Amino acid sequence: MDSLWQTKKVYLFLILGSFFIANAIIAEFIGVKIFSLEQTLGITNFGFSFFGQGPFSLNLTAGVLLWPFVFVMTDIINEYFGRRGVRFFSYLAVVLIGYAFFAVFAAVRVSPADFWVMQPTNPYQPKEMMNMQMAFSKIFGQGMWIIVGSLVAFLVGQLVDVAVFHRIKQISGDGMVWFRSTGSTLVSQFLDSFVVLFIAFYLGSDWSLSLVLAVGMVNYGYKFVVALLMTPLIYVAHYAIDRYLGEALSSQMKQEAMGRLAPKREEFLQ
Repeated sequence: MDSLWQTKKVYLFLILGSFFIANAIIAEFIGVKIFSLEQTLGITNFGFSFFGQGPFSLNLTAGVLLWPFVFVMTDIINEYFGRRGVRFFSYLAVVLIGYAFFAVFAAVRVSPADFWVMQPTNPYQPKEMMNMQMAFSKIFGQGMWIIVGSLVAFLVGQLVDVAVFHRIKQISGDGMVWFRSTGSTLVSQFLDSFVVLFIAFYLGSDWSLSLVLAVGMVNYGYKFVVALLMTPLIYVAHYAIDRYLGEALSSQMKQEAMGRLAPKREEFLQ
């Protein structure tokens, strides 16, 4: 039984961590695209105004499509593997995102083959050409301040999420899963929304503080709504994981995650 339990824990740890890191890396790179949420949904622009700035529409980075899943995965890992599990994957994700940016930087810098540079934008209209090297550089060549801001915001958000999650669970107990998961996500994403803008555009560019705050409010408003809408997904994930682990193992892991039980010496998280 111990061997089976250990195998299930290892598999769950690897699956959750893999999805966590994959979503974080993909979100960083697709975030270069700005999309209009109103036009995507086919509705009229909202025209928000904050701190004397605006009106703003919901023009968001494509990365926001995946970041909510990152924070959901954070809370699930937190639930079953505790602070150490989340911190391990958070630090690993930062290292791997940095590695990915370094690899892309090298790919941008290598000299392109002559035949590859100019390519038709449409195979049916070969006279319309695109400079592939310029397009590649524009898409993947993100500025250093944006990279630094994104990494710092991600790490700060993760560590705050862990702390708030455990504090709420200490108060609420094992019940009210929605409260600790959604509550910790709302707090951590609030910081994430402003830290990245402050570093990338206030320190790294010429944005005013009022503009940073205004754009941050628009971004956080979207994240706030999405976090609430994703609450049912948290329950679905808990149900699926509890069925996979079994009641006894699931209960033991949750207790260990909160420090109420001491894990065995051979546990892989030690």
